[in-house]
Formats: sequence, structure tokens, C-alpha cells
Amino acid sequence: MQFKDYYAVLGVAKTADLDAIKKAYRSLARKNHPDLSKDAGAQERFKEAAQAYAILKDPDKRAAYDALGQAGPQGDFEPPPHWRAQYQSDGDAFEDLDLAELLASLHARAGPSARASTPRPGQDFEDTLSMGLRETLHGMRVPITWVDEGVSKDLMVDIAPGVRQGQRIRLRGKGGKGWHGGPPGDYYLKVVLAPDPVFTPVGQDLLFQLDLAPWEAVLGAQVQVPTLQEPVLLTVPAGSQAGHKLRLKGYGLPGPKGVRGDMLAVIQIKTPKTISEAERAHYQALAGISSFRARTTFEKETNHGANGS
Repeated sequence: MQFKDYYAVLGVAKTADLDAIKKAYRSLARKNHPDLSKDAGAQERFKEAAQAYAILKDPDKRAAYDALGQAGPQGDFEPPPHWRAQYQSDGDAFEDLDLAELLASLHARAGPSARASTPRPGQDFEDTLSMGLRETLHGMRVPITWVDEGVSKDLMVDIAPGVRQGQRIRLRGKGGKGWHGGPPGDYYLKVVLAPDPVFTPVGQDLLFQLDLAPWEAVLGAQVQVPTLQEPVLLTVPAGSQAGHKLRLKGYGLPGPKGVRGDMLAVIQIKTPKTISEAERAHYQALAGISSFRARTTFEKETNHGANGS
């Protein structure tokens, strides 16, 4: 039996956690998927990555594989003798299995229930699907690959617009093969929204920070702001305060019925760190003529304390 270094196939360290393994697999799958790449050898690399991922994402299969690696197998090797008795199913030729098939059969071939004649449904599979906020608006097409009983399977899945954080997308009948006439299992994709550099989702609404110069907040302004589509002009009313929210209706995330949430601009007033002498003169002139008091609450408390002492 030929030993394969699945960690090397995915390009990760043997100490890699599940997130690193998933990230490496998805990168290879998208790069080498037969529907997306015509490079020579892409299909074979795609299948090898799928086999490696199917083994390393499963804690039990990974532990069994790591046990083989600790023994230092090189090239052809003979699995431990107890594997033959523990994982060989009736009528199967142990020698005909390759490493991926052998490790993929750990759950299916172990225990007396696997040999029972009662129809049983196949195993359900679950994986995470990372999506950007803009992809929830337009939908996306993503390659899905899994290994069932040593057979690599792949599917292009169309994700409709409007999916939400934590939503589980069910691919009926795309899970493990049923036993003794039982139905196949299902494949579930759990949606995880990737962090966005601008927007923070809150339900179907999107929050973002809107930085204003002091004169824009005082006088009001027309400010171009980003959206999930094209930028739009937002009217900032005169006298806007830090922390206030300005609403753009219908520019948020799509909901289950196609109705989009809103975008909320959270005002942040920025002041310049350095100013010219001319600017300083204008600020000093403004300070001299303005009746505005920023600390009225403090002044009231101070005066009250002074009068009461």
C-alpha cells in the first residue's frame, strides 16, 4: 500500500488546526477544479486535495493517519495487522484498498452495526462556507468536494442571494451512501460571513463609521459613501453630533423575501492633528467670537459645587 503525505498535499504543517486545513483545501480546490482550470494535472491535484481534506478534517481518521506517519512509512508499507481484523468488511479485499479508501472506511466498517442488514441512512456531512457581504447580495457558485467510501465526489453549488450568517444550506441526498437500501445522507453548508473592512452586519442592517471634519458636522455636507454596490451621496444635516446614525434605507443585506435592510452611518468627528499658521489664526478667531460651550454639564456641576460650599 502506497503511503501519501496528506499534509504536504495541502501544503500545511502537521500541527495545522482545522481552520488552516480548510483554508488550504479551499484554495487548492478552487485553483484546480475541473470546471475552473484547464491546466495539465489540475484534475489529479484536485482529487488528491479532496482525499487529503477528507482524512485530515475528521479527528478519528486524522489520528489513525498520524499514527501511521509516526511509524515513518516510506513508499509501500503494510498497515498494522489489527487493522485487517477491525476494518475489513465481508467480501472486500483488504489489499485492493488504497490509503484514502482504508482511512475513509474507519467509521463505515467498524462495529457490529455496520454489518446489520437493517436499512440505514448514509452519513450527513457538514462544512462551512465563507462568504463576503457582496456575495450575499449577488449569490455565488462554489465547488464542493467530499470523499464517501473512498470515492471522491465533487459538485458545483449555486448559492442564491439573501443567505444569512449562520444559515445552514441543505444539499439533499449529497451525503454518505446509504446502507442496505437506506437513503443517502445530506450535505450541509453553514454560512459564515467573512469580516468586511468597511461594514459591520447587524441582522440585515449594515453599520459603518462616517468620519466628518468639524465644519462638515456644523454646516452640513453632501458626502459620498460606499455601499455594497455603487457609492451614493449622503446628506449630512447641519449640527450633526458624534455617535448619531444616518440611515440609508434599502442598502443593507438582502432578507429571505428579497427585502433589503438599511445602511447606518455612525458619525465620527475627526480633528486635524497638525494645522498651518493661517488655520490656527482662524480657529483662534472662531474661539473668540463663538458662544458655543462644549462642557455645559461640567460647568453646571462646577458652579453648583461652588455655590453650595
